[in-house]
Amino acid sequence: MAKRIAQSSVNWAALAERVPAEQKVHLAAFKIKSDGYLRRVLANPPEPPAINWSVYKQSVPIPGMVDKFQKEYEALKIPYPADTMSAQVDAQWSQVKKAIDQFVQQSNANIATFEKEVAEIKALLPYDQMTMEDFRDAYPDLALDPINRPTFWPHNPEEQLDYVDPENKAAEAHH
Repeated sequence: MAKRIAQSSVNWAALAERVPAEQKVHLAAFKIKSDGYLRRVLANPPEPPAINWSVYKQSVPIPGMVDKFQKEYEALKIPYPADTMSAQVDAQWSQVKKAIDQFVQQSNANIATFEKEVAEIKALLPYDQMTMEDFRDAYPDLALDPINRPTFWPHNPEEQLDYVDPENKAAEAHH
């Protein structure tokens, strides 16, 4: 006896949430095909109709022919295909699950770092209330330091003597 499909085991709503917008048309076409197949399967009875062998025994004149057909028909068993892929899918899912867990763990670490940075920024004085000394204390690497790191006006990296343009540096490397 073959397994009977009662209904689609695909959670289409959950699947649709994960499909990118540009592929929703393909998902809809696939769902229509899947639903059509399921309707065709459910339109047929789960078991084939029973054969009335006595009618054939009376109407077929060759003796033993119907008995032979009946014996062969009843011996015929069409096997349900063996599930050879579930183990591979489960193994692949366990690998993907590990990657997902690692990504979530890394993301949570990043979130904690960013929340710490946000808390530090919120703890600072508002920029409109800061003095140059407050800015230097808060951002020592960004603040002007005329004694230890003298710079030329307008004090941006492009105007300094040791500045190398990253785009020209790449171009000079090829020459």
